[in-house]
Amino acid sequence: MMRLSKSFVSEYIDIKDIDYKELAEKMVFAGNEYESIDAISNATGLVVGYVKSCKMHPDSKKLHICEVDLGDSVEQIICGAPNVGEGQKVIVAKVGAKLPGDIVIKKAKLAGMDSNGMICSLAELGIESKYLSEEDKAGIHVLGDDAVIGSDALNYLGYDDLAIDFELTSNRADLLSVLGMAYELGAIYDKEVKLPENKCEELKEDINDLYKIDVKTDNCSIYLGKLVREVEIKESPKWMKARLMASGIRPINNVVDISNYVMLEYGQPLHFFDADKLGNKVIVRMAENDEEITTLDGIKRKLKDTDIVIANDKEAVALAGVMGGLSTEVENDTKNIFVESAIFNPYNIRYTSKNILKSEASSRYEKGIDPNRTIEALNRACYLLNKYASGKVLSGVLTHDKANHDSKKIDITLDKINQVLGMILTSNEVEDVFRRLGFTTKVKDDNFEVCVPTRRLDINIKEDLIEEVGRIYGYEHLKGHMPVISVKRGNISNKERMVNELRYQLRALGLNQVITYSLMSREEANLFTSKETEDVILLEPMSEDKKVMRKSIIPSLLKVLEYNQARKQNDIMIFEDGKTYTKENGIYLEENKIAGLLCGTYFKNDWQQKFIKVDFYLVKGIIETILNYLGLSNRYDFRVTNLKDLHPGRSAEVLVDNEVIGYLGQVHPSLSKKEVYVFELSVDKLLTKKVRIIKFKETPKYPSVTKDLAFVMKKDMESKKVMDIIKKTGGRILTNIDVFDLYVGENVASDEKSIAYKLTFQAPDRTLTDNEVLEVFNNIIKAVEEKSSAKLRK
Repeated sequence: MMRLSKSFVSEYIDIKDIDYKELAEKMVFAGNEYESIDAISNATGLVVGYVKSCKMHPDSKKLHICEVDLGDSVEQIICGAPNVGEGQKVIVAKVGAKLPGDIVIKKAKLAGMDSNGMICSLAELGIESKYLSEEDKAGIHVLGDDAVIGSDALNYLGYDDLAIDFELTSNRADLLSVLGMAYELGAIYDKEVKLPENKCEELKEDINDLYKIDVKTDNCSIYLGKLVREVEIKESPKWMKARLMASGIRPINNVVDISNYVMLEYGQPLHFFDADKLGNKVIVRMAENDEEITTLDGIKRKLKDTDIVIANDKEAVALAGVMGGLSTEVENDTKNIFVESAIFNPYNIRYTSKNILKSEASSRYEKGIDPNRTIEALNRACYLLNKYASGKVLSGVLTHDKANHDSKKIDITLDKINQVLGMILTSNEVEDVFRRLGFTTKVKDDNFEVCVPTRRLDINIKEDLIEEVGRIYGYEHLKGHMPVISVKRGNISNKERMVNELRYQLRALGLNQVITYSLMSREEANLFTSKETEDVILLEPMSEDKKVMRKSIIPSLLKVLEYNQARKQNDIMIFEDGKTYTKENGIYLEENKIAGLLCGTYFKNDWQQKFIKVDFYLVKGIIETILNYLGLSNRYDFRVTNLKDLHPGRSAEVLVDNEVIGYLGQVHPSLSKKEVYVFELSVDKLLTKKVRIIKFKETPKYPSVTKDLAFVMKKDMESKKVMDIIKKTGGRILTNIDVFDLYVGENVASDEKSIAYKLTFQAPDRTLTDNEVLEVFNNIIKAVEEKSSAKLRK
């Protein structure tokens, strides 16, 4: 956010005659949005009045009868302010004036006496309380002797100024200064920018003979200091106070106000130390863990080793880029000031301001500072201290400078600019845009060598320059025409191809794709994991429940289920593909996975009263369909899993070529009271499975024969063992085996179960005879009974 005062920016660029609303709209077209345009005060009809006489009202202990000269007339005004007195110049709202709050001043009788106007306090003009002194809060505001009787009071005070609240993009650090805004307006209106005066007469005595600097950290690229003696701390000039107020900063005194004024002017934060309290050695270093400093707000703060501090031989005296220390505070009796202008590592400033305090200074440091403005801002502050605080400036600059001050050179062609923008600009038009921006250029055969000044930290590559050309030339001048582009054949990776195929299959099977966060709580991140691995934890998480990178997609899907069930949606069929993250032996690992969750009714036909509920076998069938589609038929298997977060009797590992590539099963009842089934497969492992070219197989011409049989077996015996025996014994004519019934009841022992199988027999070249089928069928029964403990159910 940057609040731009019209009076302030007009100091450096001639825009006094430009309508401020129009200016704001022009800035929007250049990519700089604004929220509002406000005046310091919206009052009207205010003039400077002179109190010719003031006496107490005979019938009141609080009211005064004042004769006030308004320039064109002398009016009687009844005033209740305790500080009103004869000989004062005051703010008068004439009859007909309008004050904030829809107040209109009218002729009135107060305690029986005529009152033709109102002597005003600043609060009555709509000035915020934070800008008022204690005297102004208690009574009316008394103007200076230089106020002209009958003149516009708001103009005298500078309160007729307008300010725009700009909502800036994070990359435009240059616009956090009035000079930066002036350059932007200069480009828009093609006007020159006038730099502020910053040279003053200096004493022969050199600061380098008195002070030493020791920078002990690479997180300070520039540190400059100057000494100003014999300052006189007093009230700031009214124009400076008004501009600070228009910019959203409370005036305090001339020294503090100059520091803030230069920060707004150049975008370079400064800090003023009481030189007599600082000592003669300046040290810039990293804080020690738990080191303490009392900041200017009187709060004792514990620091971290990521904080940068300014120190002397004894202690830390300032928190670099954020706030000064109480021990070196500039007070009303301060005479000598050490002025700091520096650049600190924006990342350290960001961490410090986040943990301790965000300020106008820290917000500028975080976004970046122009290294060439550091000395300019320092000299400007000394100039203002000399002029408005009677300070005597020592020569020389205490200097530590490791920064690069060179302009950036970027080569670009006219064809590239026109191609990206879709415009047809000439070389002269592009060169003119760069001139208006203040960029120097060399042009040869439509090739541009552009030198970008260091104030534009956001411009680093060709595309940045192209954006500048587009926005300053004006996107509104873009003319529509059919694009002509070269087309290249796209390449898709095997992983992308497989993920697309899996998505297609799952959607065809009735599942809906969802996209969820990869961040979760530590507890959620360790659900549905088959082995212990280290958590991948964010250094600066948004919240505790978004702290750890997920190891499985299933917990994210469970949150989607919970969200939908809370809204009475109980039939949920969803899937998601994405990455999971782990850390093993200090190495960060990513794995591509695809996962699904099913709950409720999978298929519903109300007319025929047909319903298919989600169960283990339905999910297993989905997995089989996917693997068959990928060409992995007869290469996959299912095995009982001990994954702690799945139901122990309704879950299985999925194996391809005897390698575990995922799992499926019911969510453990401790995690969900309803029957919720999930699966998760590793896309990366599936990619390693080579698939032969799928051959065409003619649809059988001959009829099939089906036979059912059931075996009684121990409850802990896997059906797979029986199916493997059936498959091996059945030979080529056995084309399919389906489990269609599981029975546990009165007709079998308590420790046994009965599983029924449907066997399909078919030959590709003939019709099978009953004897052929019966022979194989009997061999299957015999083999199962001989090779397992299962017995044919009679």
